Amino acid sequence: MKVYLDNNATTIVDPHVFAQMEPFFVQRYGNPNSLHSFASETHPALKDAMEKIYAGIHAPREDSVVITSCATESNNWVLKSIYFEYILTGRKNHIIVSEVEHPSIIATAKFIESMGCRVTYLPINHEGVVEAERVREVITPKTALVSVMWANNETGAIFPVEEIGEICAKHNVLFHTDAVQAIGKVPVDVQSFNVDYLTMSAHKFHGPKGVGALYIKKGKELKPFFHGGAQMGGLRSGTLNVAGIVGMGKAMEQAIDALDFEMSDVRQMRDTFEDQLLEILDTFVVTPREKRTPNTILISFRGIEGEAMLWDLNRAGIAASTGSACASEDLESNPVMEAIGAAEDLAHTAVRFSLSRYTTQEEMDYTINVVRKAVERLRGISSSYAYSPEIR
Repeated sequence: MKVYLDNNATTIVDPHVFAQMEPFFVQRYGNPNSLHSFASETHPALKDAMEKIYAGIHAPREDSVVITSCATESNNWVLKSIYFEYILTGRKNHIIVSEVEHPSIIATAKFIESMGCRVTYLPINHEGVVEAERVREVITPKTALVSVMWANNETGAIFPVEEIGEICAKHNVLFHTDAVQAIGKVPVDVQSFNVDYLTMSAHKFHGPKGVGALYIKKGKELKPFFHGGAQMGGLRSGTLNVAGIVGMGKAMEQAIDALDFEMSDVRQMRDTFEDQLLEILDTFVVTPREKRTPNTILISFRGIEGEAMLWDLNRAGIAASTGSACASEDLESNPVMEAIGAAEDLAHTAVRFSLSRYTTQEEMDYTINVVRKAVERLRGISSSYAYSPEIR
């Protein structure tokens, strides 16, 4: 059996999404910005897709949703635009991010830090969550931007974005949230709290890879990241990825329609699997399940390297991960485990299981049996586990 439990890295394209995309590769392939009929026949599908994306996050029409190539581009755009608009001009000198943001935020923050911006990296608490009060403590009149993710890609921890947004509004500071891991898992409504910029990526909610978007509140426009053409109202140059946009729109519609299923059936399947995992001696799950997205488990098996567990799982046809797919070639200890203060013997043992609405109970039953056998085998050859005084 083959089982895919790495849905926080990417998801299968929903068959309905693929069906809507397919005609725009070889039938309706015109450049939307051209003036002939080949171009104009793409316009209705693009308009429909954009309406679905707006509706999916409850964005009013006066705000902007700009299509990008991915969430990494969107995140870079926000931070670098803020740098050029506020930091480089001397108007402000400070931004705030959490220390467990996606690498596209952390790496960009470090880059603009090297260019003279002061950056505060907010710690998470023992549950893996950034506390809103931490933002209040470090925000200053010189703070230009706060960027805190909606949900963490490794733990599934849901951060208090509503409270953080209120703090930012009170201090007249721009607020950005990376909502890549939230859409399709929890309700996302940009009108329900103060948010100026919001990042999303289609391939995280059963859409195609290579297409994402950035929500921009009216009056909080950014400087263009790409210059050249006049696509996306001049905000993002480049020929539109018609098939990708159509796919993203349909995927958003499907994700919203399936949200109740995600929050009930997928959550129940996840919880049952998690209970079975915790029956194994010396296991530890980060973040209480009620504070997590309904599909995610980050669990440590004491005495077992995460990569060793992945090896056994992969041999059995099961896909999982040790954390962010963007750092999959990095064998350093898990940054979330380090951030919560986990002991060194646990920091290398984290394994992430992330389900989707396509995950079946049969797959979960198979996986728990494989995990149990892997734990027995790997602990049997682990001298560090056998001689740990905390365990035996």
